[in-house]
Order: sequence, then C-alpha cells, then structure tokens
Amino acid sequence: MLPLRDDQPRYSTPWVTWFLIGLNLVIFFFEAALDPRSLELLIHQFGVVPSHLAIFLSGSPRYPLLVVVLPFVTSLFLHGSWMHVIGNMWFLYIFGDNVEDYLGHFKYLVFYILTGVLAMGTQVVVNLHSTVPAVGASGAIAGVLGAYFILYPRARVLTWIFELIFLVIWLPAWIVLGSWFVFNFLSGTNTALAVHKQNMGGIAFWAHVGGFVSGALLVKMFGERRLRYPYAAE
Repeated sequence: MLPLRDDQPRYSTPWVTWFLIGLNLVIFFFEAALDPRSLELLIHQFGVVPSHLAIFLSGSPRYPLLVVVLPFVTSLFLHGSWMHVIGNMWFLYIFGDNVEDYLGHFKYLVFYILTGVLAMGTQVVVNLHSTVPAVGASGAIAGVLGAYFILYPRARVLTWIFELIFLVIWLPAWIVLGSWFVFNFLSGTNTALAVHKQNMGGIAFWAHVGGFVSGALLVKMFGERRLRYPYAAE
C-alpha cells in the first residue's frame, strides 16, 4: 500500500520536517556526484557497520568509540538509491508534519534522531556480525510512523493498493500503518531465520520495526507542546 496523503489537519508550519527532507535530498545529490570508489568509502565510514560494534565490544582497539557511535546518527542522512531516498522522504512528508505539530519543532527533531538511533540499534543487535553498512532515514521515519499510529489512529489516509492497480481508497491510519508494521515484522523474522543472508545487503526490516516501536512508546513521554492554535490550521 502506498499512502498518497492524509486528512489530519496541522496547526503549525512543519519547518523541521521540510528541513530534514531538504537536507536528505542535498546529501543524496552529493552522493550521486561521487565516483563509485569515493561513494563506497563514504558509506563505509558514515554508515553503521554492525561488526564494528562487535569488534569494539570484544575489547579490540581497532575501532575507537567515536568511530562506532557517530555513524548511528550520520547513517540517518545517507541513502543507497533514488528510490530509497524518494520513498523515505515521501513517507516523512505525509506523516511528519502532524507529529511535529504535536511535539513542537525542537522536541520533534530530538525525537526523530533518537528513534533513528534506536532503530539502527535494533538492526545491529539482530545482525551483530554483519559487515554490510546500514544507511537510510527509514528507521527514524518509522519512529514518526509509530508516533502517528498512536496519536492519530483514526485519521484517514488516501491509499493506493498496489495489487489492485486502479484502487485508491481512504483507509484509517491504524490499518495503513499497522499493515506496514506487520509486513516489516514478518519480513524481518523471515530474514533473521535465513542465517546465510546475514552479510548480504537489502532492506533493514528490523530497523523499521525498532523505529516504529520506539516512536510508539516514546511519543507520549515526550509530551504535547504547550501551545497549539486551532484557529491557525493549514
């Protein structure tokens, strides 16, 4: 299912969501301009390589703490392809504004990065010895989806059903996002069972699962911003 738009009103301008979309696109344009060798080095240096954490935890001085920890943040702004970045930014555009509206700009930015880090942490724990770098904003965006699922379950989402090419229908957010979560959980479970794939690339399903659960659990803890103006709906 591909969400096209939602009907949940917002009462403020989503400056942080727009900033994140712009920043991710600018960084991807930079990636696209690099030669293959330079791009590979960039991804390996600033993407999360699970085996680096395993080596660090074993007591080896090969990877200092900063080299292990920093990519948990920088990886959130790197993407592997045009489809990867466009898909992520599309979901952020549809659902991010309402979560930002609820939390407020600064708390939303902290929430976004924190759920992204927790999402990457989930992926690493499940696949600790993988040598394949994990990159992408999808874990943080999954956190946003989890928050939206809790805050606005009855909001309607205009959704294109892939299997039925011409079917575009309004569905409750809890169905759209709940289905998305179940799909990723089942796909992650299937991938985890295929041990021989642990060093292969692909979709980081467990980052999606970890991000979604983190967002759902944390959004109420962050709390609603103090001032909301129902007469300024956009």
